[in-house]
Amino acid sequence: MKRSLATVVLTCLVTAVFAFGTLADELSFFSPIAGSNPGITVAGVPSAGAPWVVKHAFATLSDEGRLHVDIRSLILPALGTAGPVTAVAASAACSDMVAATSAAVALTSDGSAEIHARLQVPSPCLGTVILVRIAGVNGNALPAPGPWIAASGVSKDSDDN
Repeated sequence: MKRSLATVVLTCLVTAVFAFGTLADELSFFSPIAGSNPGITVAGVPSAGAPWVVKHAFATLSDEGRLHVDIRSLILPALGTAGPVTAVAASAACSDMVAATSAAVALTSDGSAEIHARLQVPSPCLGTVILVRIAGVNGNALPAPGPWIAASGVSKDSDDN
């Protein structure tokens, strides 16, 4: 009885270690996302001309380049909405250079969007920063993503929501 119990416990332990190791290999980057302030350039991309705040947002990037960005309430505080911005894209920056950018997705007027993309990024992506960039204004797509309005790896001020 003790031997079979020990075998079951050992099997469960080995399975758990393997599962955790596999998960750890899959998820190489996880970070909250904060809104932008004017006058900041990250990886050669300038921030937008007005401040943005975000209530809840995060980004994950796997070693294989699977990107997931979840954004809730990314707004211009002066308006209380996303204003004229109707689409966003996400850029992954590695070593202070934009390595890849996702396709554009819709941004709701209350500032919600989800980006799922497979990007070609170096492995490892050193100094990873995810930039949420303006990709559409008033329902019109931009020819290329513009300034960033939110990013990972930036500190929130105490006044931000």
